[in-house]
Amino acid sequence: MNDQATQQNDFKPFISADRVLPEFTGTSIILGILLSVIFGGANAYLGLKVGMTISASIPAAVISMGIIRGILKKESILENNMVQTIGSAGESLAAGAIFTLPALYIWSQERSLPAPNLMTITIIALCGGILGVLFMVPLRKALIVKEHGVLPYPEGTACAEVLLAGEEGGSKAKACFAGLGIGALYKFITDGFKLFPSEIETTIPGYKGAAIGGDVLPALLGVGYIIGPKIASYMTAGAIISWFGLIPLISNIGSMGEIIMYPASVPISELGHWGIWNYYIRYVGAGAVAFGGIYNLIKTIPLIIQTFKESMKDYSSNMGENTEERTNKDISLKIVGIGVATVIIAMAMLPIIPVGIGGAAIIAIFGFFFATVSSRIVGLVGSSSNPVSGMTIATLIITAIIFKATGNDGITGMIATLTVGAVICIIAAMAGDTSQDLKTGYIVGATPIKQQIGEIIGVVAAALVIGWVLTLLNNAWGFGSQELPAPQATLMRLVIEGVMGGNLPWSLVFTGVGIGVAIELLGLPVLPIAIGMYLPIHLSTPIMAGGLIRRVLDKRAEKSGADKKVIKEKTDSGILYASGLIAGEGLIGIILAVLTVAGIKTQLGFNTGQIGALVAFGLLVLSLMKFSIFSKLKVD
Repeated sequence: MNDQATQQNDFKPFISADRVLPEFTGTSIILGILLSVIFGGANAYLGLKVGMTISASIPAAVISMGIIRGILKKESILENNMVQTIGSAGESLAAGAIFTLPALYIWSQERSLPAPNLMTITIIALCGGILGVLFMVPLRKALIVKEHGVLPYPEGTACAEVLLAGEEGGSKAKACFAGLGIGALYKFITDGFKLFPSEIETTIPGYKGAAIGGDVLPALLGVGYIIGPKIASYMTAGAIISWFGLIPLISNIGSMGEIIMYPASVPISELGHWGIWNYYIRYVGAGAVAFGGIYNLIKTIPLIIQTFKESMKDYSSNMGENTEERTNKDISLKIVGIGVATVIIAMAMLPIIPVGIGGAAIIAIFGFFFATVSSRIVGLVGSSSNPVSGMTIATLIITAIIFKATGNDGITGMIATLTVGAVICIIAAMAGDTSQDLKTGYIVGATPIKQQIGEIIGVVAAALVIGWVLTLLNNAWGFGSQELPAPQATLMRLVIEGVMGGNLPWSLVFTGVGIGVAIELLGLPVLPIAIGMYLPIHLSTPIMAGGLIRRVLDKRAEKSGADKKVIKEKTDSGILYASGLIAGEGLIGIILAVLTVAGIKTQLGFNTGQIGALVAFGLLVLSLMKFSIFSKLKVD
């Protein structure tokens, strides 16, 4: 504890407390809102397609430096930090929303219900986002300041390093903008002009039921590079289990006679590999994903309990502190209390948020608990290892049991349960993001109260857009479809239907659970393999391609005598370019959804076929290699 206190007392931020620089300016607010909407929309599209999102903090910081420093010729690290603070809020809110809310749209289609109200989606997202920020505010001094030498907050610290290396912002911004432009152009050529198919596929002669293919898209290539070869290979392994193992097995069994297996209503022999994936494999994958999420949560229970105890102890010890020092000033606890109470009461009373008084009480209790847990866990292991899905599944199970026991069942109880889970999911995601951003601010010398207000601005901006984006994407392609599988939301729906007594193919679900247990016994991470099992193999193959490019740089770094600084710069340049690819495709994906709903046709009328798609994807791979493996960077 003495070492910890010494590190805390010795720490000096980059901008000292007595210096006042432009921070909460019109430029930073407008640019932050713009990036919040862009990365929120892009991550919504990406998460619905592949079940994962990317961090927006570093790309937002780099774009901000490129515009504020490069174009506007202004010099303020605090302005750039404010931009990434507001901008990253959109990505986190989108992640929480797309993991749950699409289930409402799926139910409306399956049960001939009215489509979800746009205002309802907006207010659910707004309530969850605001609570996530406010619940984290009282924890800042305990987690960010007091435990500065203990909790590393990897993403927050990495973002601070990018901001501190601001003089390199110009070249880094070029990589991000180049990726955004190329990703957008590529997406429009393939899915707008239809010059070549975005999905290629072939069956394997002599291996009945087996097929392999790829969605040759920039976002998937970018995701693979960012997550790296290990996780990419885990996802691909899961896809191989399904597409080279389970689908051929079921197909061959079906060829032995007129076998009809629930939930399909036609013989297996008539389904083909896509039909088998749709009716059977998705449930097996969902079982494995559910096991992975719950087991991850169980493994972290000791950490969760310890985290909550320490956070509450630290929080109570800081209750009496009241400092006017710029770098230590938070939103007052009085305002936080009023804000939390207002949101909770509004959720309990407003009919547009279908949770009732009981649901609002569950949100208040679980929301504060999981916000506290999330804020500390991301400090220990990073945002990518934050078990948000496990927290959400646990909340859904408990809420569904309570609602069913009190007579609130049927579709009304299911919608109420999902709404509670959605708010909790957004709270956990936002609390984790807020703590990472405040860590960045602590290192660079930002003003906490201004960052906290910035987070709320980012939440409001993203919430106003997310409902429109979800409705648009659903109207264009439909959630649960081949285009937008929405894996987490489909899983949450299965959990609720299972607890509420829905007619689920439990044998398939428990098959997935059994595979998940076997994976865990082998000492491998369940979730990435399970997600690979659930999603079509067409998503895993391009992700693997991106992972292999990253592997080249990782292998070079392992060699003795390697210039690790140069390799790190090349790796980071590739990450920024890959982030741009993802954002560019996400934006065009939303624009194409608008055109599809409006009935506007953009195709040119001719198509170069799968050969053209392979050539185009090959060129895209070369572009990523140019900005990573072959990039020429100036390193001091």
